[in-house]
Amino acid sequence: MNNEVILYYKFSEIKDPEGFCKLHKEKLKELGVLGRVYISREGINGTLGGTPDQMQAYKEYLQGIEGFEETEFKTDLHDDIPFAKLTCKVRDEIVALHVDGLDPKEGGYHMPPAEWRKTMESGEEYVMIDVRNDYESRVGHFEGALKPPVENFYDFPEWLEEAEKKIPKDKKVLMYCTGGIRCEKFSVLMKKKGWDDVNQLHGGILNYAREEEGKHFRGKCFVFDDRLVVPIDKENLEPIARCEITGKPADSYINCANMECNKLFVCSEEGARMMKGCCSEECGKSEYKRPFDPENAFRPFRKWYNYFDDDFKQRELQEQ
Repeated sequence: MNNEVILYYKFSEIKDPEGFCKLHKEKLKELGVLGRVYISREGINGTLGGTPDQMQAYKEYLQGIEGFEETEFKTDLHDDIPFAKLTCKVRDEIVALHVDGLDPKEGGYHMPPAEWRKTMESGEEYVMIDVRNDYESRVGHFEGALKPPVENFYDFPEWLEEAEKKIPKDKKVLMYCTGGIRCEKFSVLMKKKGWDDVNQLHGGILNYAREEEGKHFRGKCFVFDDRLVVPIDKENLEPIARCEITGKPADSYINCANMECNKLFVCSEEGARMMKGCCSEECGKSEYKRPFDPENAFRPFRKWYNYFDDDFKQRELQEQ
């Protein structure tokens, strides 16, 4: 695996987001990296791919900017760069919750992965909340977590209005997301609503995978790049979701080949070949279908699948 994929964010005031973005984009182009970077007055949020040297140069560049010296990076290895292009743009929020007045400095306790695992194994009472979209938690989540049925992060405040009636304010709250950024805001909202013992997994699922080998996490972690899912506990690769076409265990995502639909859905290679990349027979009849190439559609999945566990392939074949 010759390339690195980094995920990072930092809440630090940027007085001129447009100017900051222009200079940042120039530097990213100079380095020749690909990925997505969002900038706002509240800070920066990004995920990039490139060679180790390119990633190191970028890390040094960002940490050399005043206010971003302590930016933390989650790093993963990959054969390919899972981005088709470079995007660097200004947004109103680097992670959109659409609630004003939330200062991450007023958020929950950043619980280190080792303490998180110890808490899970201690028998202590708590409520755990998966602060991600439902299509993310569908393919992977921590044991015993609440998985809110929301499609977007900005739907969480509405969900919390109902959850407030069921989760006692004196209950210990654990929350997690992919890299930590969504918990930075949602933990503030929960504290403002009256919960005191609010804890967020420091560095998110990806950091936990590195520090604690993903113990007590079931399934895979959804990521917002061409890989779509990545393994967390390499000793437990069995899918927890099911193909929406065949009903068999699966955790690979594809977009419906009907461009008018473009639904993101869980699909096995068998199901994708049956429906030629479409999510339904109706979409299969559309005149707006993209050509379906199963070799490329499942190539990122095969990369880590082959890398982590050759025995898993045999177990899956025996179950079919």
